Amino acid sequence: MKGFGSYNKAIRQLGIALIAMGLTFTACSGQTKKGTNKITKKVTTMKTIHLTKADFLKKVANYEANPKDWKYLGDKPAIIDFFADWCGPCKALAPTMEQLAEEYGGKIYIYEVNVDEEQELASLFGVQSIPTLLYIPMNGKPQTSVGLVSKPAIKETIDNFLLK
Repeated sequence: MKGFGSYNKAIRQLGIALIAMGLTFTACSGQTKKGTNKITKKVTTMKTIHLTKADFLKKVANYEANPKDWKYLGDKPAIIDFFADWCGPCKALAPTMEQLAEEYGGKIYIYEVNVDEEQELASLFGVQSIPTLLYIPMNGKPQTSVGLVSKPAIKETIDNFLLK
């Protein structure tokens, strides 16, 4: 039986390598750039989109170029959630906003703005209390909602104001 020791060792190493490759394949799971899984064709979930001032100027409204004229730049209605990391009601609202981003993913954008990081944006919209939600329709002026709002109330505003 001499000589089989190195053969058994090679088999073990090959088995470990195959297991490692299998785990790597499972972890990568075939995600494409479009957010779908190649194997199951399942669309990945939408999330809220963090906005900086630069993003806001490109995606929402360029208030520097047109300071007196509101012109929404998006291709879908949007909600902007003005929040802060230290705010309890903001933390309570965050899961609702994530759920709504998933439910309305193809119909609206749900953005979030950290008021501590983007004080100019908060000031621009007169945000003095958080959370503040800014509802932006395709046409017309935005509307705000201040404080912790229930999911049904937000859905009603989405359905009757943003998507009408």
